[in-house]
Amino acid sequence: MPTVASLKGLQREIIDSHVKPDTFTGFVQVMTTLLPLAALWAFTALYTDRSYWLTIAATALMSLFLMRVFVLMHECGHGSLFGDARLNKAFGFLFGVISGMPQHVWSQHHQQHHSTNGNWTSYRGPLNIVTVDDYAAMNAQQQRQYRNARSIWLAPVAGFLYVLFNPRVTWLRGSFGLISHVVKGKIARPEVSIKAHAATFKTRYWSSQQEFRHMLWNNLVLISLWVLMAWLVGPLLFFICYTISISLAGAAGILLFSVQHNFEHSYAGHNEDWDHTRAAIEGTSFLVLPRWLNWFTANIAYHHIHHLSARIPNYCLVACHDEYQHLFVGVTRIKLSEVPGALKHILWDQHARRIISVAEHQATLRAA
Repeated sequence: MPTVASLKGLQREIIDSHVKPDTFTGFVQVMTTLLPLAALWAFTALYTDRSYWLTIAATALMSLFLMRVFVLMHECGHGSLFGDARLNKAFGFLFGVISGMPQHVWSQHHQQHHSTNGNWTSYRGPLNIVTVDDYAAMNAQQQRQYRNARSIWLAPVAGFLYVLFNPRVTWLRGSFGLISHVVKGKIARPEVSIKAHAATFKTRYWSSQQEFRHMLWNNLVLISLWVLMAWLVGPLLFFICYTISISLAGAAGILLFSVQHNFEHSYAGHNEDWDHTRAAIEGTSFLVLPRWLNWFTANIAYHHIHHLSARIPNYCLVACHDEYQHLFVGVTRIKLSEVPGALKHILWDQHARRIISVAEHQATLRAA
């Protein structure tokens, strides 16, 4: 079996041969995503009074296209959808508005995931898992609450909170804090300009003025779009379909992202012994999905390639995997039917440096 060392020797060759962003292909992906999504909304507005089943079907399809929107937003954040940085920035913002997520802010945080993938001391994943020692220190009720909070059935709620609720609340809380800070500063020191007072404001909701501007414009454009769509489609129909579809899309995204790093004995190192390449091979899964679902997820299932280099465009991931598949035989394959089982691995065994399930932890305790 190929070793991590042999992969490292070819890593630069792999990256250089497949980092080929193509602007035309990027535009094709944009159009084949946004035009069908717009058509689904038009269909919903015109035919919802004929059949509730048609509305349900259209909403389900919207959730799939919104999931694709989110992955393409993620691609723009890596600067890999287009060969032009300005196009990545512009369409990243647009996709961020449609998906409900301030793209620039999200991308900055997402970079931490790539720079620490497999280093569970620094990053615990979207499920924010605990160590086996921390879990053992909980009482029975706390352990039950921990397990229930990571149940697959709560994914739509998590999707709603992640892409729709939290970005709005974060922006509002930070903005009210900024306004309060400026007003108090102006009262205390009226000779100082508003801009100067605002520059001294510190908050946990954004780390720079650039992040605040992106949050501000994302929310202002999104709310304006809500008003327009409510007027065109009807407020009740729009918000029901929109909330359900974006919550389902967020749920699917969280589940797919989690299972690409939370699976049986996934590599989980510490700061002192962490290895980026090993994490890409042993700490990242390859989801074996139907071709249609690979399309809707923009090939994010080839996550081991993506973590070798985030600069490889989604439309180059399959070719890269096929060309060098002999180097990836050690990557864990997970079928769609195996996703629920993989998501049960919610504990970090920091001693064995791997992710395990609660059942395995309990069996270890019984054996000891």
